Amino acid sequence: MKILSRKTHIDFMGHRKIAFALSAVLMVLSVVSLATRGLNFGLDFTGGMLIEVSFPSPPRISDVRAKLESAGLKDAVVQTFGTASDIVVRIPPRDEDESDATLSTVVLGALQQDVEGDVVMRRVEFVGPQVGEELTEQGILAVVYALIGIFLYVMVRFQWRFSVGAVTALIHDVLISMGILSALQIEFDLTVVAALLAVIGYSLNDTIVLFDRIRENFPRLRKDTPIQVVNKSVNETLARTLMTSMTTLLVLFALFIFGGKIIHSFAFTLIVGVVVGTYSSIFVASTTLLQLGVSKFDLLQVEKEGATADDRP
Repeated sequence: MKILSRKTHIDFMGHRKIAFALSAVLMVLSVVSLATRGLNFGLDFTGGMLIEVSFPSPPRISDVRAKLESAGLKDAVVQTFGTASDIVVRIPPRDEDESDATLSTVVLGALQQDVEGDVVMRRVEFVGPQVGEELTEQGILAVVYALIGIFLYVMVRFQWRFSVGAVTALIHDVLISMGILSALQIEFDLTVVAALLAVIGYSLNDTIVLFDRIRENFPRLRKDTPIQVVNKSVNETLARTLMTSMTTLLVLFALFIFGGKIIHSFAFTLIVGVVVGTYSSIFVASTTLLQLGVSKFDLLQVEKEGATADDRP
C-alpha cells in the first residue's frame, strides 16, 4: 500500500488550514458538550453505592425501578451490566445514617419481591462523597502535572517552539477525547483518567518521533522551506506512525469487545485517544511549529552525537 510506503509524498501541510479548522470545530463542540451535558461521573467521583445483582431471568428495568422506589430509593439509577439478567444499581450519597450493609439488604429485599428464584448479589462498592471530591481533584492535577512536565522535557530536549507544539497537540487530544465521552455519556471513572494519561503518553511518543525527524532534516535540507522540511519529515515517519497506531488499535478493539463491561470505558477512551493522537501528531503539532515560525536557525546549535569524538586527533 502506498500509504505505508516510506517514500510517500503527501502534501499534509498543504491541507493544514483545513485540518486546523476541523480541530477548532471539534474543540469548540467538545467545550460546548462539556459545559452543557457534562461528564457522566462514575461512582469513583460522585460517591455513593454500587450494587451488582444477578436475576434468575432477565427482568424489566421499569419493574426494577418501581421496586426500588417503593423501598424509598427514588434516586437510584438502574442499568444492565453484561447480560440482560445482570443489573447494576447506583445509589447517590445519602444523608441518612444508614450503614452499607443495611442499604444493600434493603436493595436486595426489594428486588427479590415477586421473583421466582434467588436474586444473587455479586458486588457491593461504596465511595464516600469526600473521597469522590478528592479523587476528582487528584485526577485533574495528574493531567495538569503531566502536561507541565512534558512541556519542560520537550523544551530541554528540543526548543520552546517544539514544547508549545507538543503541549498544544496533547491538550487537543485530551479535550476532544473528553468531549466525545461527554457527548456519548460514557461513564467517567478512574480507569478513564488512567486512559487519558496513557493517551498523553502515546500521543507524545508519536510527536517526539516526528520532532526528531524535523530536527534532523532542518540542517540537512538547508535549501528547503520550513513547510517543505516539515512535510518531508511527516512523510518519512508516516509508515511508522500508522503501523504503530493500527497494531495498537487491534489490541484495543479486542479489549473493548472481549474484555467485559468493566473496562469498556477504559478501552473506548484509548481507542478515541489513539485515533485523535495520530491525527494531532501529523497535523496539530507540526502546524503549530510552522505557525510559531520555526526555522533552521532555531536548530543550528544541535550537534550530531559523536561529533566531538570525531574531531579528536
